[in-house]
Amino acid sequence: MTAPSPQLPCFAPYVSPAQPSERARLPPGHPGQHSLPSHGFAPVNSILPRIGITKQTVKKLEAIQMVREQRENRKQELAYHARPFVLCGLPLRRPPAGELVHRRQNGKFFLEVVAHPRYGLPFGQDRLIPIWVATLAVKQKSRTVHFQRAAQLLEFLQLPKDGIHYRRLIQGFERIFAATMFFGTDEERVCGQIFDCQRFHFFDGMRLWFNRGDQPESPEHDEADNVITLSESFYQEVNQHPIPVERQVVASLANAPGLLDFYVWIVWKSWTVKAVPTRIPLFGLQGLQAQLGAATYSRNKRFRQTLRHWLERIKLFWPECPAAPSPDGKSLMVHSSRRSPAIHHASS
Repeated sequence: MTAPSPQLPCFAPYVSPAQPSERARLPPGHPGQHSLPSHGFAPVNSILPRIGITKQTVKKLEAIQMVREQRENRKQELAYHARPFVLCGLPLRRPPAGELVHRRQNGKFFLEVVAHPRYGLPFGQDRLIPIWVATLAVKQKSRTVHFQRAAQLLEFLQLPKDGIHYRRLIQGFERIFAATMFFGTDEERVCGQIFDCQRFHFFDGMRLWFNRGDQPESPEHDEADNVITLSESFYQEVNQHPIPVERQVVASLANAPGLLDFYVWIVWKSWTVKAVPTRIPLFGLQGLQAQLGAATYSRNKRFRQTLRHWLERIKLFWPECPAAPSPDGKSLMVHSSRRSPAIHHASS
């Protein structure tokens, strides 16, 4: 039986304020003590704090509504992700100083990222950069991608164009550019062990113009052509195995890297499942916790709670999400999403 779709919060019906004679009889602090303009209406922005809804919450609700409408009307704006990071996630938080190797295993697939000692391992929001660059490469059909302004990445992800986010963007590009990645399969067969691996870096070259973020962009920099050349191996991986994702969902979850990884993974995994549901173990060397790059929790119960919270958030964007924890709490049951996919363009 499918769980009922989560409903979006609804606003309470409008109740007119008490008249002056009635307000006199009300105790201090009663909502009726606050009068509204004589015509009986007030600006929406002034009402929201009174009913406990912030502007940030309204933006989240608008984003959820937009994603649902775009999916229903089959007018989704797509971005693209690279398969290695869907199968095996990057670190969610900054690794300890001196830790320069990150390794994850997903069945027969493995991902190993080796960092440059000067810049460290990519982590957190750095995972948004491969999504941005892979999207440009797929849409421009070239491993040398062009864009006008560095701020377009922040606009694409709906992040503030301020000094803090510009600095994070520059540092993220440095970590991504300097890292070397090993991605492949490691499996055993009757005749012996089979090892198939590709070693590549992300980009062959970059020419990016950044402004400080706290100053207006100069016309010279605004017209400058930003260029990123993907390495041949990375471009072939993106070109042959592009993973479609919803751009609006990526932007909405840009500040929650663990949830973003899980969302993209569920979208991809449920599309690959056919008739028989798949059972994914939560723990162990090849469990879901290890695949996503999630932190090692002191107790398994905490990761189960996190997983349930993630599923609740995902089902706000995608009510038909066909995944649920198993009754024993040791695995995640994933059914096929062919009848109600998150991405209607996935078949293409």
